[in-house]
Amino acid sequence: MTNKVRKPKSFGIWGNTDKPRFWELLDPIMVWAAEMNLTPFLTTRIQSQLPDGFSHEFRIIESAEDFFQIDFLLTLGGDGTMLSAARAVGHRKTPILGVHLGELGFMAEVTVSEMFDRLNMVASGAYSLQRRMVLKAEIINGNGPTVFYALNDFVIDRGRSQRIITIRLLSNDHFVSDYKADGLIIATPTGSTAYSLSVGGPIVMPRLKAIVVSPISPHTLTHRPIVLPNDRNLEISFPEDEVENIAFAVDGQVSEYLHPQDKIFIQRAPFEIRMIDFKDSNYFQTLRRKMGWGKRGES
Repeated sequence: MTNKVRKPKSFGIWGNTDKPRFWELLDPIMVWAAEMNLTPFLTTRIQSQLPDGFSHEFRIIESAEDFFQIDFLLTLGGDGTMLSAARAVGHRKTPILGVHLGELGFMAEVTVSEMFDRLNMVASGAYSLQRRMVLKAEIINGNGPTVFYALNDFVIDRGRSQRIITIRLLSNDHFVSDYKADGLIIATPTGSTAYSLSVGGPIVMPRLKAIVVSPISPHTLTHRPIVLPNDRNLEISFPEDEVENIAFAVDGQVSEYLHPQDKIFIQRAPFEIRMIDFKDSNYFQTLRRKMGWGKRGES
């Protein structure tokens, strides 16, 4: 699904400042912004690390509400950088354009070599918006509910324990299964090509609205990944109380430790993340180029 777009007047920069390539690109991006008469916004993290002699004019993203002031967010790093940006943007609808600076970038699919061509297209309004589904998780324990949002996935696993855990899954109050496994991955279509894929989960095109449930090393040959419609309300519990400090991860970046008495409720979030897309983008070509999809041997 696409949305009507407009020519931007401002944009933000969100980057992995630990990568030298980021600092090599920052200056030419600022020059490009001035040429295009666009107002650039930098994060406070970037501002705090600016080199001496940095003379470009910019504004600051001081809080999440400042995303309302920018027309798109340019991320420079990898998929992790893009995920952290998406988490920061949240419900604010700011479109994201990801440029990957390393070897592999599936979500951040724009390469450095094509970055300015793509930026010129965005500046001229020659782009579309692709809406990506987000999942919401609510953890219920003795401390009250805690809410998390994931663009890729939620992962529940055995944490520091060497024992398998039993994870009970309900869908709309209907019993699905008791998974005896190392863990369980609840993924969006965007996250279907991440951790879920590595444990045998299916590839789901990002435009689809679905929830992928994939067990991690299940202790049975009959447990397989399952794809559910996105209107399902999932409930996760731990019926056998055999493992303490069960690990809960959000997009691989935020962790909590759970007790067997805790419950997790997962459903589609009330908002979506908007990603900048282009007419000539090809999802299957990206699969082949980034993941070797469909290739045989060394050919």
